[in-house]
Amino acid sequence: MLKISLIAAMSATALLSALPAQAQEGNVLTLASEQTTTFVRNFNPFGQTSARYTTLDFMYEPLVVFNRLQGNTPHFRLAESYELADDLMSITFTLRDGLKWSDGEPLTADDVIFTYDYIQKFPALDFISVSAQLASVEKVDDRTVKFNLLEPNSLIANTIVGMPIVPEHVWAEIEDPVTFANENPVGSGPMTEITRFTPQVYEQCRNPNYWDAANLSVDCLRMPQLADNPQVLAALADGTLDWATSFIPDIDNTFVARDPEHHKYWFTPSSLVSIQVSQITPDENNRKAFTDVNFRRAISMIVDRQTIVDIAGYGYPLVNDDPASLGELYSAFANPEVATEYGQYGQFDLEAGMALLDEAGYVDADGDGFRDNPDGTPIKIDFMVPNGWTDWIDAVQIAMETMVEAGINVSMSTPEAAVWTSSLISGEYSMTLNALASAADPYFPYIRSFNPDDFGKSRFTAPHWENAEVMELLGQYTQTKDPAEQKAAMDRLQMIIGENMPIIPLYNSPSFYEYNTSRFTGWADAEDPKFSPVVSNANPARLLQLLDLEPVAQ
Repeated sequence: MLKISLIAAMSATALLSALPAQAQEGNVLTLASEQTTTFVRNFNPFGQTSARYTTLDFMYEPLVVFNRLQGNTPHFRLAESYELADDLMSITFTLRDGLKWSDGEPLTADDVIFTYDYIQKFPALDFISVSAQLASVEKVDDRTVKFNLLEPNSLIANTIVGMPIVPEHVWAEIEDPVTFANENPVGSGPMTEITRFTPQVYEQCRNPNYWDAANLSVDCLRMPQLADNPQVLAALADGTLDWATSFIPDIDNTFVARDPEHHKYWFTPSSLVSIQVSQITPDENNRKAFTDVNFRRAISMIVDRQTIVDIAGYGYPLVNDDPASLGELYSAFANPEVATEYGQYGQFDLEAGMALLDEAGYVDADGDGFRDNPDGTPIKIDFMVPNGWTDWIDAVQIAMETMVEAGINVSMSTPEAAVWTSSLISGEYSMTLNALASAADPYFPYIRSFNPDDFGKSRFTAPHWENAEVMELLGQYTQTKDPAEQKAAMDRLQMIIGENMPIIPLYNSPSFYEYNTSRFTGWADAEDPKFSPVVSNANPARLLQLLDLEPVAQ
């Protein structure tokens, strides 16, 4: 439904262009989507470690947003439609008519073609490894692009729309797009104009040529620099923030009670949080332990998941003790044989975990009180978690208590999030917590975690564990429309993951979503679960939430 008439939209745009963005106080939405000690001006949509979290979706609009809360229903954005071939060997997207970039230049099929040629020329930009699935990309006409696949893929649309489309007339001139900061972006989304930028705050305002301006009632986004969860809580509690994603301890008392009429939240099960160890860590002694499934199984049994959930998570998360890592979120896909064969390794049993270490030869060989490798070499683990992520820091401290009790030599470090991310991407770490976003189908968490093509590109492949049969089965899963064949592949996948336990699942986080209704209405909630409203950059549906907001009449 159009929120305002086209004439009204044009009038609003004219008014906005005549006044400074900071003057539009009634239509400035203040949000917190990342925690950092300082803002660096970087809006490179391909950047996974340094780009601001408001770059994707808000600056660079997807072709389609798939709504996982509504059965993966497509919400068409830059594309008005797509068609998957019957043989699953190609997919064709048709762009909307009359699209423009924020600088007024036409947005056409040529830009889509350019983007996909570009990520092949600069493979480091392909953070979703889509190029490896494409035989070619061809222009049908100015609004139509056909993606030809190397093999059948029934889920390819979900992958393709994850790659941001960039303007050829800007990026063709960039010599090193990997390090390019893109400080003054030319984008396609609703909020492309940087009107203010300091290390402590920046503002991102309306795209003057946005195709869906009639449905956009917010004039600017304001992002204050907030370093950690307590600072986000303080800003939420005093009413400074309209929209946030953050762990908030005892939320009913610390946030809602401050203004019960307007302070709201809605948590839904979401990303998997797991303990991960690098199987390519530079520390040779640690690598011996981390590549041993018995060591990983023992760590899993030693860690008290329920205490982590109750204390570090304030009871919000859902314990995930599934050795195959899927858990309750994907219960409809569960293979019960996994629990029968390997379920014991997901249960907290300190004595059994210690017994498994003893049996596998991990004993104190040098008398220093800590277990060593079976060959006598020492194990010394750095458990790394980002600075300021207080709930994760608490979780690590709780996990370390029982690990130390079991004789594991482990300590914690807290680097900045960008350093942590880089370490996970390269595999140059020992042990960490990592989170993997939820999806409509378990294929996606598996391919994102274990695809060797993503090694060195994504933090989600941090363990650098690979298995040829897993990749073969994932390929089979997308090459058929037959539900029975897909189920057989997914059942076998779970058994392999359950047997090898390449990651150690702890819990499924809630989707942290806090909001304030005093200045804007139209928020998704439990009574109206129209889409996921989490403002994290891992959730493209945040664009749909932005477009549904209306300022409260003053």
